[in-house]
Amino acid sequence: MKKSLLALAFATAGLMAAPAVFAQSAPNGNGGWFVNGNVGRTSINKGPYDGHDTGYGINGGYRWAVSPSVALGAEIGYNDLGNIHAKNIFNGNRVVDRQKTQLHGWTAGVNGHFNISPNWYVSARTGIYGWKGHGLSNDDLPTRHRLDDTSWYAGAGFGYDFTNNFSLGLNYDYYNAKKHDVDLSTDMVSVSAEYRF
Repeated sequence: MKKSLLALAFATAGLMAAPAVFAQSAPNGNGGWFVNGNVGRTSINKGPYDGHDTGYGINGGYRWAVSPSVALGAEIGYNDLGNIHAKNIFNGNRVVDRQKTQLHGWTAGVNGHFNISPNWYVSARTGIYGWKGHGLSNDDLPTRHRLDDTSWYAGAGFGYDFTNNFSLGLNYDYYNAKKHDVDLSTDMVSVSAEYRF
């Protein structure tokens, strides 16, 4: 009986101490400088394009902690959204032009990191997208164009803060890239890793 009471006392003390231990290891604000990178699947389903490839991006910036669970900031970055073959609109085969699309560019915008629990978060971002690329126009007789322009990007994601400094996430981003009847706008689903200083 004494052993049972002693074991129960230790278990109760352990349960009462557990929240304090987890509270010490849980993140408590995500403000400050950060750098993140992502890699994932890009896709285009517009005009002469219907395919996917692998893309990547890298960003850096600064967030201000508005509260222990909300941080808002500014970011700049670079991405390469891969290369996708055009398809023949009549039979689904590749067109005679065997070259692929190309889309890459610089981003500058704002972002937010919102903790919905001590470790889980949702994120959002948007801004301007200065891009360069080349691809086929969406005409009866498609022609290849080299283009550059400034447009916009937006995205959202969720993930897990392992510490105050490191997190992993899953994201969806859209990069708008249209000019002269060429639509290279690309969706990207990616895995990201972020380090906060």
